[in-house]
Amino acid sequence: MPSCDLTTRSDELAARAVALRAERGYNCAQAVACALAPEIGADTEACYVLSEGFGGGMGGHTETCGAISGGVMALGQVSSGGTALSGTTKKRTYELTRELVERFGAKNGSTICCELKGTGCEHGPLRSCPGCIEDAVKITAEIITRQSAPENAA
Repeated sequence: MPSCDLTTRSDELAARAVALRAERGYNCAQAVACALAPEIGADTEACYVLSEGFGGGMGGHTETCGAISGGVMALGQVSSGGTALSGTTKKRTYELTRELVERFGAKNGSTICCELKGTGCEHGPLRSCPGCIEDAVKITAEIITRQSAPENAA
C-alpha cells in the first residue's frame, strides 16, 4: 500500500497518464493503470498487458470508460488481499470501486465511453479522453490516499 499522499501529486500523475496516451499510444485504461502502477507497487508491464482489452470502452464496444477500468485495477491492487485472503477483501474493493464509478459519473455526466465521447449519441461529447483520464487518475489517487491512511489500514 502506498505510504505517501497521492493527492498531492495527482496533477503530475494525471499529466503522466495523459502523456502515455498521447505520446506512446496507450489506451485510456493502460494510461491510468500504468501511470499509477509505480505508486502502488504494481508491475507496470503487467498493468499494460492486463488493461489492454479495456480500451475503447472494453474492446472497442464503447461501454464502460477505459479510464475507469484502469482506476479499478489500481484500487484492486491496493485493496485486495490476494489469494491468501481470498474473499475477505472483496467487499471493501467493491465499495472503493463503486465510489470511483459514482464520483466519475457525477463529474462527467456518464461512465459510458460512447456517451462521454459523443459518438453514436444525440448529444455532443461530454468529456474528452484526456479529460476522462485526468479525472480517473485524480479520483483514484484520492481514494487510494484515504484507503492507505493509518486509520484505515487493516
